[in-house]
Amino acid sequence: MKKKHIIIVGAGPGGLTAGMILASRGFEIAIYEKDEIIGGRNKSLMLGNYKFDLGPTFLMMRYVLEQIFQLAGRNVHDYLKINRLDPMYRLSFKDFYLDATDDHEKMELRIEKLFPGARGGFRNFMKREDVRFKYMKKCLEKPYISIFDMVGEEFLRAIPHLAIGRTVNDVLTDYFEDETLKICFCFQSKYLGMSPWECPGAFAMIAFVEHYFGIDHVEGGLSEISCAMAKVIEELGGKIYTNKKINQIEVKDGTAKGVILDDGTKVEGDEIIINADFAYAMSTLFEKGLLKKYSIEKLQKKKYSCSTFMLYLGLDKLYDEVHHTIYFAENYHKNTDEISNKKILSEDFSFYVRNASITDPTLAPEGHSALYVLVPVPNNTSHIDWNGIKKEFRDRVIKRIKERTSMKDIEKHIQEEMCITPMDWESMGIFKGATFNLAHNLMQMLYFRPHNKFEEIDHCYLVGGGTHPGSGLPTIYESGRITSELIMKKYNNE
Repeated sequence: MKKKHIIIVGAGPGGLTAGMILASRGFEIAIYEKDEIIGGRNKSLMLGNYKFDLGPTFLMMRYVLEQIFQLAGRNVHDYLKINRLDPMYRLSFKDFYLDATDDHEKMELRIEKLFPGARGGFRNFMKREDVRFKYMKKCLEKPYISIFDMVGEEFLRAIPHLAIGRTVNDVLTDYFEDETLKICFCFQSKYLGMSPWECPGAFAMIAFVEHYFGIDHVEGGLSEISCAMAKVIEELGGKIYTNKKINQIEVKDGTAKGVILDDGTKVEGDEIIINADFAYAMSTLFEKGLLKKYSIEKLQKKKYSCSTFMLYLGLDKLYDEVHHTIYFAENYHKNTDEISNKKILSEDFSFYVRNASITDPTLAPEGHSALYVLVPVPNNTSHIDWNGIKKEFRDRVIKRIKERTSMKDIEKHIQEEMCITPMDWESMGIFKGATFNLAHNLMQMLYFRPHNKFEEIDHCYLVGGGTHPGSGLPTIYESGRITSELIMKKYNNE
């Protein structure tokens, strides 16, 4: 029997995951990537001799990555050098900091020292969120094709653990009284581009996942994961074409038949997997007027994550800062409200710095460092004139780094620099510059999130942060796994 030809639009982590698994099962894989470098938001960025990850920098739930490679008949550790980080990250407030660790005894002692009487809350958090995670995990690992999937046994058992009607911050009140300590376990909502005062309470388990499984770093940066996946795909006979932009999904009688490239070339496929930004793909890759559920008018009404202002700095100095540090605004609640609701830039903003060169010497020349700085900001529904204020805001960020970190002389050590604003993200094909994709409110989760098997077009599938189960590398890998298994089941190739 002739091999089924699978076309994948985009070489991001979801598309690469699906391609790797399907190639290992004998499918003919062709991935078309519009950029020169694979990885999507998980690609590398080179500035002179300095190497950065464009996007994700935290590797959580390493076991998911290990399982994905096992499904393709490979051992991830044959391709990547992965190191556990301790501390996982530093949480820096105005007058103190907390070094978070996955060593639970050490974590209890650190919490107790800063917040007397709170160590029992941490124990309860780990115990109860473990239960929530086990129920939610099953829901996040299955596809939602029909509304009847919402009344399956796994989902019904999980309902009491969904914390419906409560936010992540609400759930944290079950464990901690101190408002600052709550922030240490609910800021993770920002991984989804949401405020903990709005993010559904079920996601309180994200902090549990960090403390239970730890956080890892891949030598060379997390972009090396994409490179490893691409290598496996090519070893298995798959093809990856870069600098090949797809202009349109060719659809006849409601069925995807292939793709039309930027140069007009048509490529036929038995199944199409879309790994582009979800709303961008819906608004640009299909013939105008073809889609009903995801028309441009309906896309505009959906809720989207925040965006990010990025600085990538190549420095001729190595600072003694930990690998990951989050610096919180003095009024974190106000800061997140201004991002999510008021859609304005905060005077006092939070920011994140990755000083990966302190643990990974491969990213910069000896004695130098590749510094990654991220500031959560509103998405482009804010109508902020980023072209007009880019330099001013960049200077504000540098000033804040000098005020809050040990890097007081950072400006005179900058050798290479690049800045990305929400407008730049949008120009890269990210709808409204919402870097974490569709928001994860209750009506955009599980069955109500775009399905892995695309609802509107036959022979068409979705992967990535905009589809089920959602944003973040582990869940994006799961989207690739779910989609590949749906295709394998269709062709009795399990």
